[in-house]
Amino acid sequence: MKKISVLGAGAWGTTLAILLAEAGNEVTLWAFEKEVADEINLSRENKSFLPGFQVPENITITNKSDITKEADLYFIVVPTQFLRSVCQKFKKIISPEKIIVSASKGIELNTLKLPLEIIEEELGHKKLVALSGPNLSKEIAQGLPAAAVAAANDPTLAKTVQETLMLERFRVYASQDPLGVELGGALKNVIAIAAGVVDGFKLGNNATASLIIRGMAEISRLGKAMGAKPATFMGLSGMGDLITTCGSKLSRNHCVGEQISQGKKLKDILASMKSVAEGVATAKAAQALAKKYQVDMPVTNEIYKVLYEDKNPLESINDLMTRNATSE
Repeated sequence: MKKISVLGAGAWGTTLAILLAEAGNEVTLWAFEKEVADEINLSRENKSFLPGFQVPENITITNKSDITKEADLYFIVVPTQFLRSVCQKFKKIISPEKIIVSASKGIELNTLKLPLEIIEEELGHKKLVALSGPNLSKEIAQGLPAAAVAAANDPTLAKTVQETLMLERFRVYASQDPLGVELGGALKNVIAIAAGVVDGFKLGNNATASLIIRGMAEISRLGKAMGAKPATFMGLSGMGDLITTCGSKLSRNHCVGEQISQGKKLKDILASMKSVAEGVATAKAAQALAKKYQVDMPVTNEIYKVLYEDKNPLESINDLMTRNATSE
């Protein structure tokens, strides 16, 4: 049994805390919002982010950062655009020898850095692991089976996280490509917005399948240019997560795309959402990375234009379909 602190009580953070407690660990769940911590302590339900599911009594819920000080292992599960500020809050609390697992999926806008880079920069830690995969919180909270990948440059760190989180209903694989795992987890959210648009317009299964495959092609191109291993994108954090997020109405990013197809404006969509759709910010960051590494990412580029330049999504679809012919 390990003492584990999960920092971030959104849907995925709460679900991870439940899984970790089920695996026999002593778990503390830290919520950024005091009202969320109070709500869970009162009702043993995260009504704000994971309604309808019981949070076990053996999980300690807190809004006080110092309570997490004695943990053996830390899981950080906050939206990427807030990750830096959360790390700063815990700078004097998490000692350097502790393992930190990032389960955030995004790219920081101002710096174009991935979660592990932000954590290392702010906390100075080297024992870092990325956790990603096709993990819809609601399905896992329901007890349905799923799998994920734990990635670290040091294989012993990935193995530690693998052993800590492995359950009969939640299988964890190990990887030595944290860069690829983080890129796959971040960039698939942009393609998922596009998939939501396609579904919203009822363009059919052929269109969705084509989008997923061409989306993976451009994710892989950028990943290769940045130094990730191409095989990673065929795994759980790449194709696995992409298929799930593009095909499920449980996906927040897919939901954003569907609402765009209905003519809603981005600011109104985001204002109506309690949880963060990481793909919105990632679209802007990904477009910047594509320019930086001179990588062709047509789907990402069109989603950027739809989100930030108010381009008509039907025009974007037409522009994608009428591009010059090329090889696969």
